[in-house]
Amino acid sequence: MKQVILIEPGKIRISDVPIPEPSEGEIVVKVDTSLTCGTDLKAYIRGHNLIPMPGPFGHEYSGTVASVGKGVQGFKEGTEVMGVHSAPCLSCKFCKKGLHHLCETIMEKKALGAFAEYLLLPAHVVKQNLYLKPKILSFEEAALLEPFSCTVHPYSKLKLDEVETALVIGAGTIGLMHLAYLKTKGIKVIISDFFDDRLSLALKMNADHVTAPHDIENIVKETTGAFGVDLVVECTGQQGVWEKAVNYVRRGGTVVLFGGCISGTSVTYDTKRLHYDELTITGSFHYTPEDVKTAYLVLLDKSMDMSSLISGEFPLQDIKKAFIQLKEGKGVKYALKP
Repeated sequence: MKQVILIEPGKIRISDVPIPEPSEGEIVVKVDTSLTCGTDLKAYIRGHNLIPMPGPFGHEYSGTVASVGKGVQGFKEGTEVMGVHSAPCLSCKFCKKGLHHLCETIMEKKALGAFAEYLLLPAHVVKQNLYLKPKILSFEEAALLEPFSCTVHPYSKLKLDEVETALVIGAGTIGLMHLAYLKTKGIKVIISDFFDDRLSLALKMNADHVTAPHDIENIVKETTGAFGVDLVVECTGQQGVWEKAVNYVRRGGTVVLFGGCISGTSVTYDTKRLHYDELTITGSFHYTPEDVKTAYLVLLDKSMDMSSLISGEFPLQDIKKAFIQLKEGKGVKYALKP
């Protein structure tokens, strides 16, 4: 089979490797669609500590079961599936506290290699985080399950019924997913980005206001009467944006720092602002099996259309073209078709 290997930043090789054989509890999926993501782009441009190099590349997928290992239940050859690439161990200290997204081994035992003709899924992923793909979802929509699971994760800890206004900073894939999900909750959403085409897409996805980054403060003042938004979701992973995010939220509001900065980066906040305005600032990492289930049910509900996030598709052999497009700021997300 064809397998994309990320050799080093900027260097991709397509190798011929044997089709994997499933062991007990495992499944081999014939990949129909794999999607690019922001983490993949970071790895392609500068490397990423969660994506070993050289090594198999890609982690968002949908497809058809090609073979099943002994003991697998609920899936058989020919079943159309959608899933994510990781699952918690359920036995470490964090898992026992219910913090499944912080599992000590969740990043060590994930299934990388979705940019390929076939993908081997470990038993713990099959058991916890693999789902049947219904006919109402295209393979492209189904492959959005993994990033959408990340998107819904921080909201499991927030009271969204108390949020009337939100600001999403960054209209890439994840920012637009936050927009789509918040709109299903009836929340008024402002979204910002440098790229006009992304802001146009945000308007098509029912954003209430769009703005360039330099004008965020004015738009927030105009739309909230200088009160500030209830919620800010930072999706750029830029140090300066992390620091500015607290400027737009009301007293008692919440800032979700979703975009990951480069490792070792530090930020500084005004202690008076945090203390006397009683702000909640929280990070957001990965997802739990419950988040995956939530994301799956929302996708099935069809209450939002995220198909417009996929800017186009490439055959697997042209994967480098997809990343060049993304590096140049062209498009949001691309589908790879083995």
